[in-house]
Amino acid sequence: MSSNQYDAPTGDVVDDDYKSRTGQSAIPVQGDGAAIESTEYDNGGDSDEQLAKDDNEAIDESNILDERTRGATKKAGTYTEPSDEEGIDDLTAGGDDGTSSGRQ
Repeated sequence: MSSNQYDAPTGDVVDDDYKSRTGQSAIPVQGDGAAIESTEYDNGGDSDEQLAKDDNEAIDESNILDERTRGATKKAGTYTEPSDEEGIDDLTAGGDDGTSSGRQ
């Protein structure tokens, strides 16, 4: 591994790519040191009370179903389990009983 002293840049790094170019409309950029606007969460936004309030505001109770499947069910008799013998008759009809040809 190289221990070259020039591996990392030195000095002040200036990146003004975010600034508008001449002739373009300016987009205001807020500095890192600017004060943050106050919100409703300034005092106790991480409290259980505030979280419960947020949950109550977010849940649309008119969209909650009483039933689990909205009443959609299969009609009686439309689904039947296959039997253990189903499909076996088709294999044995041609003389193939499932044993290998080497075993006689």
